[in-house]
Order: sequence, then structure tokens, then C-alpha cells
Amino acid sequence: MDKVDCVVVGAGVIGLAIARRLAQAGREVIVLEAAEGIGTITSSRNSEVIHAGIYYRAGSLMAQMCVRGKQALYRYCRDHGIPHRNCGKLIVATTPGETEKLQSIRAHAEANGVNDLQLLTGAAARALEPALNCDAALLSPSTGIIDSHAYMLALRGDAEEAGAAYAFHTPLVRARADGGQIEIEAGGDAPMTLACNLLVNAAGLGAPTVARSIEGMPVALIPYAYLAKGNYFACSARAPFSRLIYPVPEPGGLGVHLTLDMAGQARFGPDVEWVESIDYAVDPARAERFYPAIRRYWPTLPDGALMPSYSGIRPKIVPPAVATQDFLIQGPADHGVAGLINLFGIESPGLTSSLAIADHIGVVAEF
Repeated sequence: MDKVDCVVVGAGVIGLAIARRLAQAGREVIVLEAAEGIGTITSSRNSEVIHAGIYYRAGSLMAQMCVRGKQALYRYCRDHGIPHRNCGKLIVATTPGETEKLQSIRAHAEANGVNDLQLLTGAAARALEPALNCDAALLSPSTGIIDSHAYMLALRGDAEEAGAAYAFHTPLVRARADGGQIEIEAGGDAPMTLACNLLVNAAGLGAPTVARSIEGMPVALIPYAYLAKGNYFACSARAPFSRLIYPVPEPGGLGVHLTLDMAGQARFGPDVEWVESIDYAVDPARAERFYPAIRRYWPTLPDGALMPSYSGIRPKIVPPAVATQDFLIQGPADHGVAGLINLFGIESPGLTSSLAIADHIGVVAEF
């Protein structure tokens, strides 16, 4: 049986960042990906926002990884010529009641190490974005947008330059911990068996299924996968905004927000639609809920301007009744399987956090 030092399962943005980190540390790495290429699932179906780290529970992995990852991601983009824009974001309050919540949002952000939020009057916010309707706003200057595909291509290139190899159309079928190493059986067009010292399960939506295929992994420690679909709508009218626009968060979500792509085109979403199976079709009827929400901060949104665009599925590990979750990263100290690291529930802000998560895995892997 052939042996390799490290196997990473999943070539989404998290798997790519981890493979790069391990390869640049001098480790031999193979990435197994069931799909035909990199970043075909969750990593290519998101808002491409570089998040500041405002909303996550203080002390959580999400908060820590987002704040560290944001700084690392901006540096990486500058150093590698990745298209991105540090455009900023406005969190807008459209009623006096919402305005009262802005101070607590800023205090929460500061607890996470985000110290640059600026409280603006409605007039000051409209001076930045004249088409905006608001009573007051918070400006987040460190929020931005990124070309996620260009970023993933750069991560793959860095890893390959450091010696990493990729096997596409190659799903993990089963694995078994044996005598200090992990034996892997992979399927696909060119089935293979491998032994490795380190197996990193970065399979995103499929991470719980991958974990269940590993003999010796305690089933009780594998979270159940819940599917939270997020639908996005494009806009046929040119949106008159140069920054991202987010409403004050509501129970269960961040509301319908406006993000921009690198070409300046607006898109709205994601909403939250709990589903039982993966289906990326966007129901045009969902736009009916978007119009009144958007018109609270953009009153002149024309009728009929919203068009179904795309959707993504968040890899949730908590049920709908639970408002928040955290990243779950399990190493041998957590589950007792030598050489295995599982990553569960890496939803937003996973893209922003990717380099910080990779550094964290690099440390955990030094056992």
C-alpha cells in the first residue's frame, strides 16, 4: 500500500487553504475531491464578502478566526494580486428602535476585537450613500469583497508549487485507523488505497458523512447535518451604492442585505430556507419577501427588478430552533483517533476565516 504523509478531503476554500499550509510546512499532501474541480459547492455559492467579525459570539472560534482571517486575507490578496475591494459596509437602522440597537452591535464587535466601527447619523450615512433611507448607521470600514475563484486558484497554485497533489473525481469511500496511521480507500475513476499519518476532513457539507465512514471515529461525536439554503437575487436596475448595505440584524438572521460583486453589480440575500435535500434552484416567488425588506433602506427599488440568481447551502450542525452555531474543529484530543482532524459546520465566515483556520490546523497537526 502506498503511503503519504497528509490527506486532505475536500478542495473547497478550507481544504485548499489547509493543503497550502501543510505543503508549505514541508509536508507531503494529497487532496481528495469528489467533484470535478476546486470550490464547486459551498465555496462558489456565497456572497464573496470579507467579513469584519461583528456578529459572532465573543470568544467563539468564528469570531477569532474571522478577525484573524480577515487581516490575513487582505494581505494575501495584496501580495498575490487577487481582485478584491475594501469597500466597507453600512449597517442601517431605519427606525428609532433599531437605532437603539446600534450601540450594542458596536459593543459586541469591540468584544470580538473589531474596533473600527463608526456610528453615523442618518444625514452622515446619506452623505456617503445618497440613495439610502436610514435613521442612523454603523460604518464597518474593514468589510470588503473578493473574487473567491481567483483566491482559490491562488491557494491551489501555492500548494502545488510546494508539492501538493490533487485527485479529482475521487471520493473517500472509507478509512480505518490502524497502528498509528490511517488507511484510506478512495473511489471514482481511478480507485486507490493509501495510508497516511494525517487525515483532514474538510469536506464541508459532506464532512459528517465522511466522518461516519472512518472506522474508529466515535459516532456520538459526529454532528447531524442540517441544510440551510440561502437564495440570492440579482437586480436588473443599477443599484446606486458603493458599499455593502445590511439592515440591523433580526432574530434568526442578518436580514436581506445588499452585497456587490467585483463589477459593482448588486445582489440581495441570502435568506434562510431550511431544506431536507440539496437543490440549488431559486424559487422566483421568494422575491415577494425581498422587496419590502429591501425598500426599507432602498425605497426606490423598481418593481420587477429582482431576478433569481443562485443559491448556496450552509453546512449547519445545529437545528433551526438554535439561533447560532460555532465552527467545530476536532483533533485527536477530542475524539481519540490519532492522526484525524474533522472540521464541521464551517459556514460563513468560512471564506474570510480560511487562512486563520489553516494556521490553526497546522498547529493542531503538529502532534
